[in-house]
Amino acid sequence: MPGQSLGLAMPDPWTLANFVTVFGNGFAVRALWNSVLQSVGGVILVGATATLAAYALSRSSLPGKGAVTYILLLFSSVVSGSAAMVPIFLIVSAAGLIDTHLAVILTFAGGLLPTAMFILRDFIDSIPKSYEESAMVAGASPVQAFFDVALPVIRPGIVVIVVWGFVNIWGSFLIPFILLRSDTNMPASVAIYSFYSEAGTPIVTLLAAYSLLYSLPVIALYLFVSWKFGFRFFGGIKA
Repeated sequence: MPGQSLGLAMPDPWTLANFVTVFGNGFAVRALWNSVLQSVGGVILVGATATLAAYALSRSSLPGKGAVTYILLLFSSVVSGSAAMVPIFLIVSAAGLIDTHLAVILTFAGGLLPTAMFILRDFIDSIPKSYEESAMVAGASPVQAFFDVALPVIRPGIVVIVVWGFVNIWGSFLIPFILLRSDTNMPASVAIYSFYSEAGTPIVTLLAAYSLLYSLPVIALYLFVSWKFGFRFFGGIKA
C-alpha cells in the first residue's frame, strides 16, 4: 500500500493464538522440559566437579599442576564442535548411552569442565591459604575448612560457571541432534526446527512465539543472579 514503511509493526488485533498453538504442540513443549533437564543436569555436574578439581589443583603441591590445567584447556578448545563428534559418538555408542539424557549431560560436562576448572582456579588462587589454616588451627577438619571457609568465598566464581554452563548447554544444537534419536528426548534447540515447513520456510508466527518461550529461562536466570548477587563478585569472609 502507498505510504507503507519499515517502521515498527504493531499487531492488530492483539492475540495470544500463536502461543496457544505452540502449547498445543506436545513435541515442542516436551522439548522445553528436556532442555531444562539436560541444562540443569550438566550445570550441576560441571559445577560440583570443577569446584572440587580446581580447589585440589590450587591447594595441592602437585608438580606441573599449572601445565595440566593449560593442557586440558588447550585440548578442549582445539578438539571441539564437529571435529570431536565422531569419537564422541563412538564412545557414547560403545557405552550404550545413545538416545539418553545422560549421554548429552556427560558430553557437555566433559567439554565444559576444563574451562570451568581454569576459571574457578583463578578465584581460588586469590584466596589466602591462611583462611583455611586458621580454621584448621581452631579445630576444623580440611573438609570443614573447605565447606565453611573456602566455598562461601568462591561462590561468585561458581555462579559464573553456572550461568556460563547453562547458556552453553541450553543453546547447543549439534550434540543433542547427533546423540539423540527419539522425539521424546529432543531439546528445544532441535525442536525449534519443527516450526519450519517441508520446503524449509519458517512459519514466522509460531517460530517467534516459540523463540520467546525458548529465551525466557536464560533471561530468568540472568535476572535471578542479578537480583541475588548483583554481579558483585566479592569474598564471603566477615569479621
